[in-house]
Amino acid sequence: MDRDDEPVFIRSKWGTSRYVYNPRNPIGLALILITPLLAVVILILMQERVGPFARPEPTPSSTVPAYEPWPASTYVPDTDPAPSAEEGSTGDPSGL
Repeated sequence: MDRDDEPVFIRSKWGTSRYVYNPRNPIGLALILITPLLAVVILILMQERVGPFARPEPTPSSTVPAYEPWPASTYVPDTDPAPSAEEGSTGDPSGL
């Protein structure tokens, strides 16, 4: 039997309309063997963080830091957070 006239993809025989590799075609058989090997290699590269999955090298930054501290001239801490009795706080939310 000439195996070159077989299609590379065939419909799945499990009742779905999906296409699968055809092991009777040489290209389909090669794809069946190569696909899991390629997946394993990619998983190993991801685990070891090499190749395209390597972390970028940290670069020294000469720009503004990631956060801006409060300028000393504008920040005045509140030392007494509770209102005093002279302010007229009655506990009424309407302010009366």
